[in-house]
Order: sequence, then structure tokens, then C-alpha cells
Amino acid sequence: MQHQLVVVIGFFFFSAVLSVGAQTRSTGIHKRSILVDTHNDCLSGQVLEGRDISVLLSKGHSDYVRWKKGGLDIQFFSVFTGETPRRKTGFFQDALEEIDSLQHIILRHPDKFDFAASYRQAKQKVHRNKVVAMIGVEGGHMIESDFSKLDTLIARGMSYLTLTWNNSHDWATSAMDESGAGKVVQHKGITDFGKQVVHRLNEAGVMVDLSHVGEQTFYDAIALTKKPVILTHSSVWALCPVFRNVKDDQIKAVAKNGGVICINFYPAFVSKKFVETRKYWEGPGKDSLLKLSTKPTPDAINAIIQTALQQNMPGVSDVADHIDYIVKLVGDDYVGIGADYDGIGYVPKGLEDVTKYPNLTEELKRRGYSNSSIKKILGGNVLRVLKANRP
Repeated sequence: MQHQLVVVIGFFFFSAVLSVGAQTRSTGIHKRSILVDTHNDCLSGQVLEGRDISVLLSKGHSDYVRWKKGGLDIQFFSVFTGETPRRKTGFFQDALEEIDSLQHIILRHPDKFDFAASYRQAKQKVHRNKVVAMIGVEGGHMIESDFSKLDTLIARGMSYLTLTWNNSHDWATSAMDESGAGKVVQHKGITDFGKQVVHRLNEAGVMVDLSHVGEQTFYDAIALTKKPVILTHSSVWALCPVFRNVKDDQIKAVAKNGGVICINFYPAFVSKKFVETRKYWEGPGKDSLLKLSTKPTPDAINAIIQTALQQNMPGVSDVADHIDYIVKLVGDDYVGIGADYDGIGYVPKGLEDVTKYPNLTEELKRRGYSNSSIKKILGGNVLRVLKANRP
């Protein structure tokens, strides 16, 4: 009996040593990598709510303290305004306001933030205990079909332009509208003006972002561009068939183009089970609660729904499945990270905020990914595309 006990204790001790060793190895490669996240929406919160991302915050997903704890090196800040501008002055002024807010943060905290508008600048400024800030403009509607406004955003340091958000506009149609989930559109794809936009972005070295765009817009842009594209926050249709995710042929087209697809962490883009659970509780499940003889209060109904969603919340492994899928389909050169933190209402278990990036690295290491592959996925692939567009 004593001998058996020693064997059992030895087994658990050996397992613990292996686990600690694997975690140490994943921590090492995480620190040595250049971690790039291509999409974060905290600027909208900064402008609208007055949050100071230079200090530790009690809400949201992101701030300087948490970025550095999570090992982040380069953050693309999303400049975003929705289908309706925040002010009467319009979309373009909304965009400038957010860019101004980012520049003010950098000027006030030069010890914590630095700005980059090119591959060379980004590479020079990483690993100095700062967050290197880059600008991505989420939605072609913000140029208001005016080349002078496009040129202004380029001059302000825009590194990518997402051709559409969920809303279609004068020169390109969105995934939401093309899929039938949004408004009916008479014309799908990119117009002549839109073709000029793509050419102008290529000339200026600004990455063409094809997240959010409809399939026709996607293929039009792929045919037009002379440089590698980026999808800054999209996931895989085959694993979670929603309009915002990309299908196998699109993934192959991005690989052929030399571009990169950055995986979105939003549970409704990651997990089919989560999507089905939410759909049920927003429809038949909620209706059944309302029909009970003792009708629950709205707070009680919400608590029931939130419990059901949490029970079906995807985790780190589910996000890694999307990375795996792209790697197995086209290779490890065409996938990155675009978490969409501070732009999503739910987060996967184990990826609750920006401090949790190392959990994804640990999962990739556990799955047998080499250090060189992990470096590509965490940021190397995005930097390659950035360099090809604007060295």
C-alpha cells in the first residue's frame, strides 16, 4: 500500500513538473515574440466616456498596465464611428476626434506610449516597455466619398482602412448587407470610385482591410489590390457560420495574395454553440419564460439568459481552433490576432482581457506549435504584411 502511494505521489509530482515546464516554455516564447493585436475599440470609450487608458482601469478590457502584463507590443487602435455620426459635423470629424484623443494620450505619456505609421518605425520602437500605437480606420464611410479626406487620414498616420463596417456606403457593400442580414442593396461590390480608393491605399502604403466587407467586395478588392491585404478581426466560417466570418475560398484567396487573417475573439464569431444558445434565449427561450404563470422579473429573465450563455461560453481552445483551421488549410504564414477587445460584449473564458494573451500562446505550445510558428502568429505575419505595404 505504501509503495502504491509513493507511485501515485510520484506520478502527480512528475505531471506537475511537466506542466510547469510547458508553461515556462510558453512564457519564454511569448516574451520573445512581438505581439501585435490588429483591432481594439478602446478609443471610442476614451472619447465618449473620458477613460484614461494610461492607468489601470476597473472596467473595459484594455489599458497600459494590462497591455504590458499581457505582453502586448503593438496595438492597432480602431478609429470607429457607426452608421450614424456622433455629431452633426459628420463621420470624418468623428474620426479626427478619435485620432486626436490617441495623439493626446501619447503626448501626455511618452514613457508609456509611442506612435508608429510604418513597419520600420514599429520595429524600432518595440520592446521598450511602451505600447506602440498604430491607427486603423474602421469603415470607408468615414472618408465621406472625398479623396481629400482620405488623404488627410493617410497624413494623420492611418495604417489600414476597413473598406466597410456593417453598413454599406456609396462605393462598397458590407458583409451584413450582402448576406441579407442588413439592408437590401441594389449593387454589390466595389464601384469605380471604390476602385480608385483601393489604388490610392496601395500607393500610400495603407493596408486594405477586408474584415466586415461582403463577399463581392472582398473578391473585387482582392482582384484590384497590388499589395497584401489584411482582415483585422475576422474568424472562420466553417467553424462558426456567421456573416462576419470568412469561408475556405476566401482564406485561400488571402493566402494567394500574401495577406493575413487576424482572429476575432468575439464568442459569437468563435462558437457555433454560443450563437445557437443566444439565438434560442433571445427568441423561444425568452418567450417560454414570459409565458410562465408566475412571470419572472426582467432582471430574473436576464440572469437566466446570462447563466445559459456563460455555460456555453467558448474558451481559449475554441479560439485556437480557428488558428488551427487556417494553418491546416493554407499554412502558418497567414494568420494573426485581432481580438476586438473593448468592441465586444462577451469574451471567451481564459481571454477575459488583454492580460490573458499568454493563455493563447500556452495553448498553441500545448498543441505542438513551434516557436517560429508562434512568433508568426503572434505578430510576425502582420508585420510582414505591414512591411509589404509600407516599409
